[in-house]
Amino acid sequence: MPNTAADKPLLLASGSPRRAQLLAQIGVRFVQRSTAVLEERLPGEAPEAYVARLAREKAVAGLALRKGTPPPHPDWSLGSDTLVLAGDRVLEKPRDFDDFSSMMSALSGSEHSVLTAVCLAGNDCHLGQTVETRVRFRQLAPAQIEAYWRTGEPRDKAGGYGIQGLGAALVASVSGSYSNVVGLPLETLVPMLEEAGIPYWQWEGNQ
Repeated sequence: MPNTAADKPLLLASGSPRRAQLLAQIGVRFVQRSTAVLEERLPGEAPEAYVARLAREKAVAGLALRKGTPPPHPDWSLGSDTLVLAGDRVLEKPRDFDDFSSMMSALSGSEHSVLTAVCLAGNDCHLGQTVETRVRFRQLAPAQIEAYWRTGEPRDKAGGYGIQGLGAALVASVSGSYSNVVGLPLETLVPMLEEAGIPYWQWEGNQ
């Protein structure tokens, strides 16, 4: 008997352990594969267009990796990308401590946007959406900024912090989806999974 769509795992086109944890949290059966999409903003590209393009490119790149997964091979690939926006300034992963310190000074005592785009790509259909969450930081002293950098956590995080980890101590308030700030807005993703016929509450873990 052939496998139905519900029998097949989703391909998570990301190496992010945080996105994997969020999918496992809602019981989605998936396989995880990293893609080699270049994360570089085009000249004049708006932040919303940039994050949506990266999510789409990652999802499409994931489709090409399906045959390298254990059978039954996925029908759908999930791509996602997150960026932090302080005014007109896009804050990606910090290059070094000076870059990180500049980011934290811009975020200190103020509100910023976290944009996450998600894209589900199948053979003949792409489903995509971008979600914004507003996050306000506490007023940060230089010693706090340096101490957080020394934890090692900021180095691979968009905007230089992880709200699900030690960076929670930086945050004064969150307006909107919390999981969006972590890297995958579940409130938006679940209806997309339903539209694609991908079940949840099924399975925990990844391959």
